[in-house]
Amino acid sequence: MLDFQQGWLMLSPYAKLKQFGFSLAEMLVVILIVGILAAIAVPNFRIWMINSQIRNAAESISNGLQRARAEAVARNTNVAFSLSMAAPQDSSWYVYTISPASGIDSRLSNEGSTAVSLTVTPTGSTTVTFNSFGNALLTNPGTVVPATGAAVPATPFTTVGVSAVGGTKNLQVEILLPSNIIKMCDPAAASTSSSSC
Repeated sequence: MLDFQQGWLMLSPYAKLKQFGFSLAEMLVVILIVGILAAIAVPNFRIWMINSQIRNAAESISNGLQRARAEAVARNTNVAFSLSMAAPQDSSWYVYTISPASGIDSRLSNEGSTAVSLTVTPTGSTTVTFNSFGNALLTNPGTVVPATGAAVPATPFTTVGVSAVGGTKNLQVEILLPSNIIKMCDPAAASTSSSSC
């Protein structure tokens, strides 16, 4: 038996029933909003990925130069850092001792930075050699890169520019002479910025 109040609620057309879940219209609105946000985010995500590859390659080159300098001091001998510069130009590099010619470390460009291209200054130079004091030599004493058999140019490089098609941020790795500071910098940064070249 229902008492008066319960019967009124059950039989009344104005009684509110509890709803659970969501309606089809609400679901379509959410899908539409997610689709619009994804359409806006995809191009920016692509640019972010390319910029990440540029930064990855620049940091790798900077770390390789630091490794070569540290190995030269630790081994008390000349140690060279050589960019691959293979065709197509990539960011692979090698660290090796000059005498005896022996490989120490290497990095392949397919380890996270395949889309980048390098610009070396002075043009044509691919190698820099550090002596046992950690100083960059003004002339490379080696003749051949052990890992590749490539000839070593006499003039060492001082700047490596790293860029990529579609990227918005180019970076440089510089060896500041005579202080021998290895610095990664942004050529587009304002001169007052600590990341400027």
